[in-house]
Amino acid sequence: MRRLLGAVSFLTRIPAGASMDAEPAMVAKSARWFPFVGFALGCVYAGAAWLLLRWLPALVVAVLLLALDAVLTGALHLDGLADMADGFGGGRTREDVLRIMRDHAIGSYGAAALILVLLLKAACLSELLRTRHGLWILFIAPALGRWTLVLLSYLEPYARSGDAGTGSVAKWIGGTELAIATLTCIPLPFLFGVERSSICWGAVALVTVLVAWICDRRIGGITGDILGANTVVAECVQFVLAAAAQHAM
Repeated sequence: MRRLLGAVSFLTRIPAGASMDAEPAMVAKSARWFPFVGFALGCVYAGAAWLLLRWLPALVVAVLLLALDAVLTGALHLDGLADMADGFGGGRTREDVLRIMRDHAIGSYGAAALILVLLLKAACLSELLRTRHGLWILFIAPALGRWTLVLLSYLEPYARSGDAGTGSVAKWIGGTELAIATLTCIPLPFLFGVERSSICWGAVALVTVLVAWICDRRIGGITGDILGANTVVAECVQFVLAAAAQHAM
C-alpha cells in the first residue's frame, strides 16, 4: 500500500500521505503502480466528461478535461514537454541540452510545443466526446502513458550525474517494476476492446523506443523532463489514433 501511495504522490497533487522525499531507490519501487494511478486518473476524467456532456458542448468539455488534468497532476508532464522541447530545440551539444532543460524559464520551442499539443489534444477529445462511445480513450490513454514512464526508464540510463532531481528515480527502475507495470495494463484490452487497445499499446511502445533512441544519441540517456514529455506525447498519439478511428466510422 505504501508503494501505491508513493506512486500517487509522485504523479499527482493528491495528498496521499506518502512522502516522496525518500531515497530514489525506494521511490522507484512505486513505479510498478504508475499505470494503475493513470487508470484511476482516467476514471476521474471519464466520470467528469460523462457529467459535463449533459450540459456543455464537446469542445468545452475537452478543454475542461485538460484543465482538470493539469490541476490533478500539477502540470508535471507538460512542464517536462516544454523543457525537453527547449533543450532539444535550442541545444547544440549534450551539455547545452541538459543545461537548457534544467532552466525553469519557457522558451519559444517549449511554448510552441505546449500550444500545439494542447490544441491537438483538445481537437481530438472534442471529436471523441461527440458521442459517449469515445469515453474509452480516457481510461486507456493515462494508464498507457504512465506505463511508458516505466518502459523508458528501463530502456535508458539517467543522463545526469548524481542523484539530484526526480529523473534520477529512473536509475533504479528495473525489470521487476516493468513486469508488474505491464501486468497491470494487461486487463485494459479486455475491458475496452482488444483491437483498439492493442493498437494504442503498440503505438506508445513504438513512440517510447523512438524517444529512447533519440535521447541516447543526443545526450546519452534520459532525464525527468524527458520522462514527462514522453508521457504527454504517448497520450497525444493515442488520442489521435482514437479520433481517426472514430472519424472513419
